[in-house]
Amino acid sequence: MFLRSERARGILYQLLLLAAVGGLGWFLFSNTLHNLSTRQIQVGFGFLTREAGFEIAEKLVEYDPSNNYARAFLVGLLNTLHVALLGILIATVLGTLLGIARLSSNWLLAKIASGYVEFMRNIPLLLQLLVWYGLFTEMLPGVRQAIKVGDWLFISQRGFRYAWPQAHPGWDAAVWGLAVGVLLALIWRAVVRRRQAATGRQWPLGWPSAALIMGPALLAWAAFGAPTSIETPVLRGFDYQGGKVLSPEFMALLLGLSTYTAAFIAEVVRAGILAVDRGQNEAAMALGLSNGQRLRLVTLPQAMRVIIPPMTSQYLNLTKNSSLAVAIGYPDLVAIANTTMNQTGQAIEAIAMLMAVYLCVSLGISLFMNWYNARMRLVER
Repeated sequence: MFLRSERARGILYQLLLLAAVGGLGWFLFSNTLHNLSTRQIQVGFGFLTREAGFEIAEKLVEYDPSNNYARAFLVGLLNTLHVALLGILIATVLGTLLGIARLSSNWLLAKIASGYVEFMRNIPLLLQLLVWYGLFTEMLPGVRQAIKVGDWLFISQRGFRYAWPQAHPGWDAAVWGLAVGVLLALIWRAVVRRRQAATGRQWPLGWPSAALIMGPALLAWAAFGAPTSIETPVLRGFDYQGGKVLSPEFMALLLGLSTYTAAFIAEVVRAGILAVDRGQNEAAMALGLSNGQRLRLVTLPQAMRVIIPPMTSQYLNLTKNSSLAVAIGYPDLVAIANTTMNQTGQAIEAIAMLMAVYLCVSLGISLFMNWYNARMRLVER
């Protein structure tokens, strides 16, 4: 009687499959531990507390070779997130513009955008990264012949060295004030939209948002001393000192990931726009809306429900493709893990950490995009 029920059979089959997968996993795990113990290979994550002993050229937090491997992994993780987030932002803007340009009535503009998309999509990303790296390291002049833009930017084979405010609590306070201002602007935007939906009246949005964003930052900057000192780069020895620098490795990785992914995003945007019913565009034209207004107020909001799901896949691809940074010497998470494996021999642990990090980052991006997709969906009455 139990097996005659389709639902009961389905539950039984799933339990059997789960047991088989669990058994296989336990066999692989126990077999791995046995082989490691037979070869007297140590396992565990205790190595993370040992001194790393190697330098990292680029870092967003303080680090020196006396720090432990856990700190080195943190530096690599932040470098990966840094280039991935900037790459997503640039690729989204560039890809959206290219997708719109492919549908332009201007023949030359549409053909240029189409040629860019087809060219970039059909060349391997690794080859593009090597080309970008070669351009920055071979085509730019040496340090002493650096291209100067005033006294605040110097471009050479060593990267882009630019002026930067000197360290001061006032600048840190201004950053926190800016974050608070962005939050207040988002709250104001929600209030304005809610009032417009309830009463039909629209409060001003532009200048109050700008005031809310800049106001707390300026107040915090002034409250902590209003610093104005700028550290400008100065040529000392074989390189410029002072200010900040964007290395050739970072620039090559960022531009390679952005321009490559933008070609795929352009096709996603183009498909989303074409998915909008033509009657919507004709209705907007009948209301007298300009081309820009039709695109911004009618076409793109409806196209977003088609654009967002495949756009999520492109964001995930860009984040995972950042692991190719090891090919051009950028110290991302994979490069730090490789160095750690070579020094400690803890290959299983390092690879497990890499897998866990990329899994968590990918799930985080997916969750955010799913939330945004739910907010952008059409509300039916």
